[in-house]
Parts: sequence; structure tokens; C-alpha cells
Amino acid sequence: MLQNRFGKLAATTLVGTMLMGAAACGGSDEPATSAKPADGASGAPAAAGGKVGLAYDIGGRGDQSFNDAAAAGLDKAKSELGLAETKELEAGNGETEAAKEERLRLLASGGYNPIIAIGFAYSGPLKKVAAEFPDVKFAIVDDADATGANISNLLFAEHEGSFLVGAAAALTSKKNHVGFVGGVRVPLIEKFEAGFAAGAKAVKADIKIDSKYLTEPPDFGGFADPAKGKTAAEGMFDAGADVVYQAAGGSGSGVFEAAKAANGLAIGVDSDQAKTAAPEVQGVIMTSMLKKVDVAVFDFLKGYTTNSVKSGSTVYDLKAGGVDYSTTGGQVDKIKSKLDEYKQKIISGEITVPDKNS
Repeated sequence: MLQNRFGKLAATTLVGTMLMGAAACGGSDEPATSAKPADGASGAPAAAGGKVGLAYDIGGRGDQSFNDAAAAGLDKAKSELGLAETKELEAGNGETEAAKEERLRLLASGGYNPIIAIGFAYSGPLKKVAAEFPDVKFAIVDDADATGANISNLLFAEHEGSFLVGAAAALTSKKNHVGFVGGVRVPLIEKFEAGFAAGAKAVKADIKIDSKYLTEPPDFGGFADPAKGKTAAEGMFDAGADVVYQAAGGSGSGVFEAAKAANGLAIGVDSDQAKTAAPEVQGVIMTSMLKKVDVAVFDFLKGYTTNSVKSGSTVYDLKAGGVDYSTTGGQVDKIKSKLDEYKQKIISGEITVPDKNS
């Protein structure tokens, strides 16, 4: 979900790395079915040994969440598609758009093609750089505004997956009181909150839902401040909540710490965080809203190698397996049938999940 650390360059030349564990899919550990791309311009094929550039969001590889999901897709592509060289660059907290432009320009001028930008903050910079390098294929995750003949927009129905974990929170809560911690108050993160609230209220119409955003734009530090995440969650647990969902990138680790200290429960995001979070807090993560950035990244790179990259938007929704909930740890086993019932109602259209707060 979200934006990265210092602008250090983490250039790597890696060969044949095995795929990092794919996130669990709706009660199983099987990978999601890939979404079908939208129509648009096709890209030039990348021969085995092609050079792939990836510009991370705040936090970079190792954030245990959004960026690590992207890294998993890149690792799978390196293993299965024979990519000989990749360069992975990180964004800096509070950096200018000019810095993001230069990061993308560095990759393009260095012969990397295709290039993937992770996170909506690359929107303006990517649109500008893509116009400068029309023969390079670009993809951006979580943004539909940067458009062009050589830009693929990889989007997700975060509100649908969040509905499922909101229902899980309400079904599990013993106090009829849950919470949501968002990293930065932007429309993307508000989709997570809207879906979570809708799911919780579908189970218990009178449930109390606390909400807190760690920062407001243009300050994107809320995605990389575990101390703020911990403080926000502590306030919710102290006020009586017993389950807190975080959509806060690297700040989510603080939410998990607060849940453990309060003998409460937390809900992870993007990756299956009962697997990726620090071992000492994994037990408090009852489920995670899975956002299959790994699937989208791999799909794009595979399409590039087969000359089938499409420009424009591809939406990875619940029906396509782009979002889901995890079952690691068995804490939602008793309510899995109810969650799957909600899931099928969303897929069939019987339930329409709001993507904005009412």
C-alpha cells in the first residue's frame, strides 16, 4: 500500500532466486488467479536475461508488507522467466517528486526495460519520465492517473478484501468494538477503511469503530513510523477495542506490538503478516487482508516476455483473486464459512462494497 525510506540505491544483479512464499488465498495457501489485462498497447518482448527496474515505495524490500509483496513477484519472475539482471531502488521519506523522477530516469537511461513503480506517489514522476522514454514499458501500482501508451496501471479492489477482514473483526470481537489505523489519509487508504467498516457493520450494525490516520498529506511518514502506529493502536485498545486493523505500511509493526501488550488482536495488510511480521508478534495477527501485488508484478513481467503487455488499467479484485484474506495460524477457522459466504456474495454482486466513507 504506500511510500519508502532513504533514496539509497539497492542495485542487485541476481540470478535464479526462488520465489518467496506467495500470500495465502482466501483460506488456502494457493496463489491467486491472475486478472486479465485491459486492452491497450503491447510491449516489446524481453529476451531471457532482460534487465528489469523496480522503484519501491517507502520502506523498500523488507517492510514485511506492501513492498515485500512486490519483491515476491519480482523474485518469482527472476526464477521462472530467466531474468538475468534487476535493479531495485528505494524512495526516501519526504523526498521531492524530482527525486522520484530521477530514480525512474536513472533506470530508463541505464537500459532497464520494463520498469515498475510501486506506489501512487510515483504518479506524476512516472508520467513525465515515460513520455521521455517512449520505447520503455512502465507499470505503476495503485495509480490510474498516470496514463500513456507505454504505461500499465496495476490496480486493486482493496475495499473488497477489507470488507472480509472487517467481518472477521466483528465476528471475533468480544467487546463489539474494533479499530482501524491508516498510514496517511489519502483516497487509497480510505478505501481500506470504508471496506473494513462495511464488513464489520454487515455483521453487527451497532459495532463501534475507532479510526485514526497517522499523518496527513504531504507528510507520508505515516507509512514508516512504527512508534506512531503503536501509540494510535494503544489508544484504541485502552478505549475498549479488542481488534485493530492496520493499513499503514511499515508503521503496522507498532500496531502489532500494541495488540500484544494489550492482549488484543490485530489484522495485517497486503502480505500474510502472520508469516512476515516479527516472530514475537505473529501470534496476535488473526488474519491479513491480502493484496496480491506479487501477482500483478509477475503478470506484468510475464506479459513483457511474451510481447503481450497492455497499457491502461488492470483491476485485481476479489473475483480475480487480487485481494483476499489469510488463514495462517487458524484463528479464523471457526468463522471461515461465514467469511466465504460474504466473499461469494461480493463476487456475485449481491453485496456491493463501498470504496468511500459514508
